[in-house]
Amino acid sequence: MILEPLEPLEPLVLTEGALSGSLLTEITALYASNREFQRLSGEFPDPDDIRVEQIAKSLADELAHPHAEVLLARSAGRLVGIVITLVHHPDPAEPDPWIGLLMVDASLHRSGFGRELATLVEARFRQAGRQAVRLAVLENNPKALRFWTALGYLVTGHREDRELHRPCAVLRKRL
Repeated sequence: MILEPLEPLEPLVLTEGALSGSLLTEITALYASNREFQRLSGEFPDPDDIRVEQIAKSLADELAHPHAEVLLARSAGRLVGIVITLVHHPDPAEPDPWIGLLMVDASLHRSGFGRELATLVEARFRQAGRQAVRLAVLENNPKALRFWTALGYLVTGHREDRELHRPCAVLRKRL
């Protein structure tokens, strides 16, 4: 398969409080393709049966945060990735923006899309005058830790995530 570079990132916007059915189907397929991550994260009751309604609620919850942004990544019109960012962390003492999720369709892992998507997100933060970016990696996800450290992120600490209290490594990269 010949892969095209990513198109400009597309912010996800709810229309009248909802997403179109076709877009939700695309995003659900992307989440469902990442069964291994879904098992590790524990965010969905059955990682082998992720449903449109669950994704609709999850995305609506993300977009309810005033500083959150959900960005879609496409290549040749195909949805290949999603990234969720927080421009301002809920902790007022935290100066850096955060990447809350970066997910690429599992059939495209190791194709370079994850690296390209991370680079685009970093560029957005850099253009906004931000000095660094942070993220958290689940402690039980060594593949993700290897991915992020290969991109220059450094582990700065360990703590539980705010919502599900899962142990995480916190990483930071200067921009």
